[in-house]
Amino acid sequence: MNKTVHELQDQFRQLRLAETAEELPKLLREAEKASWTYLEFLESITRYELDKREAKSLEKRMKWARFPFVKSLDEFELEGQNVLTVRQLSQLRELSWLEQQYNLILLGPPGIGKTYIAIGLGLEAVYRGFNVYFATMGELMQLLKSEEYLNKSKVQLKRIRNADLVIIDDLMYMAMDQREANLFFHLINHLYERSSIILTSNKSPEEWGNLIGDQGITTAILDRLLHRVEVIHGGEEEESHRMKNRKSIFSAEV
Repeated sequence: MNKTVHELQDQFRQLRLAETAEELPKLLREAEKASWTYLEFLESITRYELDKREAKSLEKRMKWARFPFVKSLDEFELEGQNVLTVRQLSQLRELSWLEQQYNLILLGPPGIGKTYIAIGLGLEAVYRGFNVYFATMGELMQLLKSEEYLNKSKVQLKRIRNADLVIIDDLMYMAMDQREANLFFHLINHLYERSSIILTSNKSPEEWGNLIGDQGITTAILDRLLHRVEVIHGGEEEESHRMKNRKSIFSAEV
């Protein structure tokens, strides 16, 4: 039985192929004009639907990531900075550390590009199909403290807990009280060996205890964050014993 284009479009929509349904008249005209074979026509339909779905998926991942700005690492000026070498940046962009659930800690004073690098790597991850979430430490604390009574906070924290990569910017910029320290620990504990975390901070992990207050919680947080981690210093800094004995992403000759 012959069907009209409108009927076929309705059937495509019933099959949840809405993008193809909208494009079907154009695809039919192209097929007729170019004398496509049946196989070529089917290939064109499936490729169009898959491309549209991937574009929508990318758009959703970008929206959920909540980046404060979008800049590629291609634009990052490596000259004049001492955070990363060209080789190290290239290695990080391969994202093998993310696949292995390593964490990154970017340390150093303001203005050296810590947040830029973190967002740039987050973008690379989004483009590769990973779910990413960016939050400043202040934003994260507000979400954690309001989760019990704000649905918006519940939704955002669910996305954080399900993310492949969580970026926490400006970590330890201010002291935590006991409740905040506990909430932060439980989040880190949940993400441990489920997700990778990128942290930026102008204070080294050895100083975090002074801001968290509770030494037990500090040790528990550090144990989870530093189990598999690369600590990248933006500036000369003597490493502690704990830092020197961590597992590293970069080989010794890098």
